[in-house]
Amino acid sequence: MAKQRVLTGITTTGTPHLGNYVGAIRPAIAESQRGEFDAFFFLADYHALIKSHEPAMVHQSSREIAATWLALGLDTDSSTFYRQSDVPEITELSWILTCVCAKGLMNRSHAYKAAVQANEQNGDDPDFGVTMGLFSYPILMAADILMFNASKVPVGRDQIQHIEMARDMAQRFNHLYGDTFVLPEAVVDDVAVLSGLDGRKMSKSYGNTIPLFLPEKKLQKHINKIKTNLLEPGEPKNADESTVFEVWQAFATPAQTADMRQKFADGIAWGQAKKELFELINSHIAPARERYEAILEDGQYLESVLKKGAEKARSQAAPMLAAVRKAVGLAAFK
Repeated sequence: MAKQRVLTGITTTGTPHLGNYVGAIRPAIAESQRGEFDAFFFLADYHALIKSHEPAMVHQSSREIAATWLALGLDTDSSTFYRQSDVPEITELSWILTCVCAKGLMNRSHAYKAAVQANEQNGDDPDFGVTMGLFSYPILMAADILMFNASKVPVGRDQIQHIEMARDMAQRFNHLYGDTFVLPEAVVDDVAVLSGLDGRKMSKSYGNTIPLFLPEKKLQKHINKIKTNLLEPGEPKNADESTVFEVWQAFATPAQTADMRQKFADGIAWGQAKKELFELINSHIAPARERYEAILEDGQYLESVLKKGAEKARSQAAPMLAAVRKAVGLAAFK
């Protein structure tokens, strides 16, 4: 019996941080290593162009994120790991889907509606600053998914709408041209959400992140910046209201977590708690950091891995696109 195909898109903007690791990267790699699914992972670099018009940043972010996943143990032999822009069949399928997708469906996209609302609140034209990339990126996302007939797509709750849109496009295409696409399903896990330096969700948009592979001294400095209360050493502290403890728990064993909870009850000093947190995180990520730094510097190795992944992906994409082209009437003359 064929394994279910699971497809995961990896946003290529910014530098990976501890929140990305705990909430997305670590569980995804662990799931792929169990071998229960036919796992596809791709760097969504075309999507990155919607948010960033700085070529150097787009390029560097893709490089850092690819190196991160490899350093953390993604097995590219048992899974398919590729760069979106290395699979031209995806963009061709995106255009074909555009021709069956109703504009009204795109009008309901959360991202587009949010942009319009912000413009109206500022007294601007509703579509001020809205590119066609922003408006129609759910179609490209649908092409990412339908190209490989992925049956399961892990997403955050804010992305469920886009999976539903992909289903709508697949159903419309199947109705017009015959059964071609599997209807994908969103897989929404209650992933761990890690708080950042200021106590809010760790997010690049808040500027409160702790980058994953910081050198030791910089990692210690970032951890020292975590917001705490004014309780003195010796005063009991509520572990469940502490960002320091929350981050500790994300990296610690159950026994280590219980031990730190007791230290909080006993009034551990914030400086000592942060020192122990640094030691825990550093011991956890140091081996991967060393691999990351080596991979990041070896552009030829990165290219070879991604090209190998693109070949695997295209071996699936090419026959699918051929079937789609034939279905819509773009077949060769005989």
